Amino acid sequence: MSVFTKIINGEIPSHKIAENEDFIAFLDIDPLVMGHVLVVPKIEVNKIFDLSEKYLAGMLVFAQPIAKAIERSFDCKRCGVSVIGIEVPHCHMHLVPINSANDLNFTRPKLQVSNEELEAVKQKIISNL
Repeated sequence: MSVFTKIINGEIPSHKIAENEDFIAFLDIDPLVMGHVLVVPKIEVNKIFDLSEKYLAGMLVFAQPIAKAIERSFDCKRCGVSVIGIEVPHCHMHLVPINSANDLNFTRPKLQVSNEELEAVKQKIISNL
């Protein structure tokens, strides 16, 4: 069982942004920048292109209003999207407020963020949904 499945099942707390019957979105606890959100299907599939067409298309549709809320919440040129899928064997999409391509460089050190800071970011994004 992946750490994301444990979050989906409520076994591990998260800073949830949105949820429906098929997907959940929550803040990355080791963000590249403030406002870094993960979009995860509730079915545990390792690789994103192993998702059915329904889930693959649905993931983008679910992410769209969240990406727009991120853009309204942070001083950024756009919400970048990345699918890497190496660290957790459960497909997921990164939504990251970016001003340059380097903002999506996953080899950079991650931010050290407190739970209080994450909660404030969560509320900011939710207020713009």
